[in-house]
Amino acid sequence: MENTQLENTQVENYVEEPIVAPAKPAKSNASVDNDKFDWDAFENDGFSAEDLAKTEESYSQTLSRVSENEVVEGTVVALNKREVIVNIGYKSEGVISINEFRYNPELAVGDKVEVYVENAEDKKGQLILSHKRARALKSWDRVNEACDNGEIVKGYIKCRTKGGMIVDVFGIEAFLPGSQIDVKPIRDYDVFVNKTMEFKIVKINQEFRNVVVSHKALIEAEIEAQKAGIMEKLEKGQILEGTVKNITSYGVFVDLGGVDGLIHITDLSWGRINHPEEVVSLDQKINVVILDFDDTKKRIALGLKQLTQHPWDALDENLKVGDKVKGKVVVIADYGAFIEVQPGVEGLIHVSEMSWSLHLRSAQDFLKVGEEVEAVILTLDREERKMSLGIKQLKPDPWATIAEKYPINSKHTATVRNFTNFGVFVELEEGVDGLVHISDLSWTKKIKHPSEFTAIGDKLEVVVLEVDQENRRLSLGHKQLEDNPWDNYEAVYTVGSIHDGTVAAIGEKGATITLAEGVEGFCSIKNLAKEDGTTAKEGETIEFKIIDFNKNSKKIVLSHSRLFEDVKREEAKKEAKEKDAEANSTHKAVKKLKDNLEKTTLGDISELAALKDELEKAQKEN
Repeated sequence: MENTQLENTQVENYVEEPIVAPAKPAKSNASVDNDKFDWDAFENDGFSAEDLAKTEESYSQTLSRVSENEVVEGTVVALNKREVIVNIGYKSEGVISINEFRYNPELAVGDKVEVYVENAEDKKGQLILSHKRARALKSWDRVNEACDNGEIVKGYIKCRTKGGMIVDVFGIEAFLPGSQIDVKPIRDYDVFVNKTMEFKIVKINQEFRNVVVSHKALIEAEIEAQKAGIMEKLEKGQILEGTVKNITSYGVFVDLGGVDGLIHITDLSWGRINHPEEVVSLDQKINVVILDFDDTKKRIALGLKQLTQHPWDALDENLKVGDKVKGKVVVIADYGAFIEVQPGVEGLIHVSEMSWSLHLRSAQDFLKVGEEVEAVILTLDREERKMSLGIKQLKPDPWATIAEKYPINSKHTATVRNFTNFGVFVELEEGVDGLVHISDLSWTKKIKHPSEFTAIGDKLEVVVLEVDQENRRLSLGHKQLEDNPWDNYEAVYTVGSIHDGTVAAIGEKGATITLAEGVEGFCSIKNLAKEDGTTAKEGETIEFKIIDFNKNSKKIVLSHSRLFEDVKREEAKKEAKEKDAEANSTHKAVKKLKDNLEKTTLGDISELAALKDELEKAQKEN
């Protein structure tokens, strides 16, 4: 039916003006001479050749002359879902596919369109036109002209692409960035595909023939005017209705009817929230209060929580210090945990208020986020809206009865918690710590650092030496579990006694010697020398002589070289003593002779001279 209508339309438009045929000659009964009869006029239904020529001339003047491969303007005379019929004033209309007009869904009969004449008459006598090629030939000039003049153009959105859309403008594929589709963030690009919209050409790359268009630019001017009007009417404290436009991790953007405002995450709720989505959702209508605004930067700070009463103002008036409250752990830091007593009202439990122990740990060791806890109010400041809580107060203070539970000289098992250079901190129970001084770890071993004796987490038997309840201090000992062996060592390791010892370690100043029962002594490097000139080595067991013993300082000084040096020294001393005795004897004999010389006669002189020679000879030998 549609094709029939199109054909009828074509027939009706073939001739724009009526053609009037010449009147036929009246028939006569008179005979006609065969030689003078006009057979051409008879064959042409009574028209002569001259009449036909005049008729063709008249008809041709009503038609426009067209040339192939040129762009002409035509008029839409008919269209349906598949085709558009265009009249360019030629003897026949052209048929163009409706797809070439996708960019203009408002096309109607009577519209003027540009077409390209591909063929004035094909084999079937049909005029072949193309609107797409006509647009393509003039598109680049028209795009540049529209850009220069700021003209608003229509474009057909063909498809999505990375970062935006592809738009058909005058037959040229232009790029529409996603950010230029609308002033609002676009969440679904697909809804714009196959739509025709108005655009402004914002950028042209002449070298690569790239065109960038924007729909956002068309509405920004209008929006700016709206913004100016809205900003003029804004006042702090004013309550407006808006629509949630965008949600970020730091806040919510709200459309106030042409101008955007930001609700910071801290102004969404009196209570703590992890993300704004916990409070609002996209496209939600909400009432907000204006907190502040900047006319120059067009920034508006909004608040949502300010529309409700502050939770501290609604806090129970009877609540006081010492009362117990329940709440949920909302935030944990190294120094403590924040407990939400009620929405918007939080209290801090410092880590020092989580346990009676002086050995402080991290808050994560006691509490977890989301955990329900009970606590005692320690401080409450309604004006500053601050509250401090404690959970250790729910248990009795172990130091209140420390003297009864841990009397002096009582023995206990403790857990090693920490080391210092001067001792070991141990925990008897939660909240009760004590110190074992390094000097109280062992009677016999010389310990440079407590880590040589025990390890963190180990169990250690201790004795209570001193209790300081006021300063919450306990002095403990480990060696006191045994009797002092130095009382017995004093009788065993007497000065000059000889004992077997093992060279345990050699340092710069000397060596540590291990004696029986694990007793340790000190030997200098020079006293490690052997009789053959060598020096004792680590792990070697040899004899040592005790050269010094101090019970109070628990010090034993040893020497190996003194074993043979003292023997030599005694022998040398004995030999010297014998020589001294012989010399004294000779001296007495000489004196006696001198005394007798005075009494001798000349006859005895020769005998005395011989005796003198013997004495002098004996002295020289000595």
